[in-house]
Amino acid sequence: MTMKVNYGSHDALLVVDMQNDFCEGGALAVEGGAALVPGINAEIEAAQAAGALVVASRDWHPVDHVSFSHRGGPWPVHCVQDTEGAAFHPDLALPDDAIRVSKATAFDADAYSAFDGTGLGGYLKEKGIARVIVCGLALDVCVHATVLAASREGFTTLLLEELSAAVDPDAIEACHRDFEEAGIEVRA
Repeated sequence: MTMKVNYGSHDALLVVDMQNDFCEGGALAVEGGAALVPGINAEIEAAQAAGALVVASRDWHPVDHVSFSHRGGPWPVHCVQDTEGAAFHPDLALPDDAIRVSKATAFDADAYSAFDGTGLGGYLKEKGIARVIVCGLALDVCVHATVLAASREGFTTLLLEELSAAVDPDAIEACHRDFEEAGIEVRA
């Protein structure tokens, strides 16, 4: 299942929101989410072996976050800080030295991209990263936003589509158009 990305020391593998609430049984489950874990683990192993940086983003919402439906947002309560739902999937093999990025941590602001308000872009540039390889959940929401933001930040960007799943499969075609317009490589 490994995508066989040829990783190097100027690459970062960015695993987006592989959290319990986004996998089957979670508050905002994406069908097929948990099934991505073995393939993502293989990518993490390959990236680490080549000296690439491994980064994992997560929604890390306060209890009463603006994105929650009871506050007028589009989503049910999910990924509340320090809850089981916000934890990374238990089978995700994140190395101890993986960079963990928490997003959407303010009560009054939502963030879909791992780059939104986190300082991640500047950090990766400091570390000499030139290419960002993205996978995770959900393809049509946070992965979409993260891929486009990585490209806007000036990184060569590669999406591992086989290791991403969408909330709404009907939205994938529109995502592909956005990626193509931005010059982002997509590996199916």
